[in-house]
Amino acid sequence: MNQPQDKAALLSSRRKVLKTGAAFVGAAALSPLYVFASQGPAHPQPAPRAIAPQVKIFDVLKYGAAGDGKTLDSAAFQRAIDEAAAYAGKAQVLVRGGHKYLVGTIELKGSIDFHLADDAELLISTQREDYRGGLPGSQNGDTMAAALGAVIMADHAQGLTISGTGNIQGRAKEFMTRYDDAGGIWMPGPFRPKMFVLTGCKDLQVRDITFAEAPNWGLHMLGCDGVLVDNVKVRNLLDVPNCDGIDPDHSRNVEIRNCNITAGDDGVVIKCSRQPIDFGECANIHVHDCVIETQDAGLKIGTETTSDIHDILFERCHIKTASRGLCIQLRDEGNIHDIIFRDIAFTSRFYGDPWWGRGEAISFTAIPRTATSKVGSLHDVIVQNVTGTAENSVRVCGSEQSRVHDVILDRVSVTLERTTQFKGGLFDNRPTLPANGIQPHDTPGFSIEHADNVTLRNCAVAWGANPPDAFSYAVEAKDTTGLKIEGLKGGPAHASLGKAVSIS
Repeated sequence: MNQPQDKAALLSSRRKVLKTGAAFVGAAALSPLYVFASQGPAHPQPAPRAIAPQVKIFDVLKYGAAGDGKTLDSAAFQRAIDEAAAYAGKAQVLVRGGHKYLVGTIELKGSIDFHLADDAELLISTQREDYRGGLPGSQNGDTMAAALGAVIMADHAQGLTISGTGNIQGRAKEFMTRYDDAGGIWMPGPFRPKMFVLTGCKDLQVRDITFAEAPNWGLHMLGCDGVLVDNVKVRNLLDVPNCDGIDPDHSRNVEIRNCNITAGDDGVVIKCSRQPIDFGECANIHVHDCVIETQDAGLKIGTETTSDIHDILFERCHIKTASRGLCIQLRDEGNIHDIIFRDIAFTSRFYGDPWWGRGEAISFTAIPRTATSKVGSLHDVIVQNVTGTAENSVRVCGSEQSRVHDVILDRVSVTLERTTQFKGGLFDNRPTLPANGIQPHDTPGFSIEHADNVTLRNCAVAWGANPPDAFSYAVEAKDTTGLKIEGLKGGPAHASLGKAVSIS
């Protein structure tokens, strides 16, 4: 295992490749010189220097969109998109502000800028017949990643940009059946589309837009390569399930930056979902300078881990609230390695039983999904300069099937205190069938189990006022080898325990 600075240098080198690709995409951004599709050629412009290529505008209003929020405009949008994609030069599909456009499925194509100008709003239809089906090969009952269809779709589009300051309104509550007061959660109806399913796209940019009240996953990018997601705002409802913010799935060379995310489910989650087509691994992903509020995990890898996930860097993020601040859940046959979390602040707390997570500060687990599941390996993970307040432990936990190994926790400081009235003394292992989904467990500052070569370097544990009986040691290790504890600050939650570290 390299030292943190060596590993960071390796990822920095990989990011240079990614940023070169992003710069190439950015250089192709549309210039402000427009030619409208309904007009003749623009008059020649005298130019003392080279002028960027003109951009032809395909205005959805000129293709029959009503923009009244009542008339279904999907067909008009599709006509504009198809003609823009067929144009030989630079093309922008313009969705003008000052209008609400009712839409079902829209399929975007390559080499266009789909631009939500000013305050333009796409209002999604609540009628199932207005949507295309899910991913190729998916059927009713398939995994959440495959089924159910989406509002904005693209299939192997190259050079696609989605931009503008407009909004996509998902009308989440209209896809729900009732509110469960005990769980603090809306119960979904039989159909609820995703906001985006962008499949196999290359040189993709999503910039500046807002989407809100998603009834299902938000920005789902499956099998994409060369992606920039910049300054996207997500305003989902905190009590709607499965409304993830941003999901790179089997995707590579991805940069997600400057995003502000509110979502009931995971904020940014990297995964490799089970698909009828092999979309490959997740690799070379950089998530940075984001603000996240969620009732699930703030920054997460998993649970869908059917292919390898590696060379991932999360940094300079603020997780305002979550059920787990940082999370890796290995449940399938893929391997997860070469992961860095650094310069992150978080707050983690309990929510009702339907919400996964029991307020863990950090939770890295490798547990089989089913009794017959093959579980890959989770190793070479660095957490550096991370600080937070939580109701539950920093947790590194493997299993008999898969021991976690080579993890460095460097300058990780956590304050544990109860801030809600939910039952404590629990770890959340879901999803799993062989293990206890909700496991009774005391609450140490750092919990290390079924793990090898874990290092705690200059870490700190503090306890809030009146710690409950379940709060225990600063560090508790069970079935570990090669554990190193260097420069630990903090003692046990209760003086009666007599020591800061318990190893068994």
